Amino acid sequence: MTDLAISSRIQREPPRRPEYERKVVTTGPIGDAARPLSPWERLSNVTALRRLLVLALVAALWEGAATWQNNPLMFPTFSATIAALWDGIWRENLLSMVWVSLSVLLKGYAIAVVLAVVLTSFAVSTRIGNDVLSTLTSMFNPLPAIALLPIAMLWFGLGAVSLTFVLVHAVLWPLALNTHAGFTSVSETLRMAGRNYGLTGIRYVVTMLIPAALPAILTGLKVGWAFAWRTLIAAELVFGVSSGKGGLGWFIFQNRNELSIDKVFAGLVTVILIGLLVENVVFRWIETHTVRKWGMVR
Repeated sequence: MTDLAISSRIQREPPRRPEYERKVVTTGPIGDAARPLSPWERLSNVTALRRLLVLALVAALWEGAATWQNNPLMFPTFSATIAALWDGIWRENLLSMVWVSLSVLLKGYAIAVVLAVVLTSFAVSTRIGNDVLSTLTSMFNPLPAIALLPIAMLWFGLGAVSLTFVLVHAVLWPLALNTHAGFTSVSETLRMAGRNYGLTGIRYVVTMLIPAALPAILTGLKVGWAFAWRTLIAAELVFGVSSGKGGLGWFIFQNRNELSIDKVFAGLVTVILIGLLVENVVFRWIETHTVRKWGMVR
């Protein structure tokens, strides 16, 4: 080999970079180098703190807008509303009124959940059941529950039974629609797997369809809970005292007649607080131990 060929070969070889070893001190969940988080980033990763910050911002905007308007008869301040809420709890038995409303609401909600499960199980099992559910939801879901108040008063009189009747109507149809949509969205592969295991009837629904459709069912439960509160407060505003005891809607209605607007807002804040409690404690606990644990939602 000539000196010219050797020199041209040496020129064609790329230059070699010096090698070095990078030491990894801490690793992330997938093995990459993770940089330490700042205190602000650690706080921002806490969901409860972020939501408390949103609530604090809403309260500050409420306080500022009410102070600027300076008309307590129309729009009391946040601080005045909290003071009225505290006074209602200790002097006007607000908690007992809340329990009266909650007892009726939970009764109607439980009955609606049972009926929704029965209807949707019947709908996914037979064709006639599917036709029955589709027809009934098309008929009654657009019908406002508050429109059934005169009929409820005529049939059951003025009392808790009438309230329960309108609550069942308010919760049943949206819950049944969401549950049926969840059942129909279950993949055919899972359905065939359930049939191969010999699942039929109620076992097929309970052990296969309900777990697979649980995200949609939870959405229906949340929507039904919100509808139940709306219907209950509206019904109590019309019914007034139920079974000799006033509920939360009656507390709002009575203070409205007395022009105690801060207490009216205190009653509304009570509804909001109960909604936040149920959403972030009860439903969050169910989601954490079911669909999030199973990897069905992010």
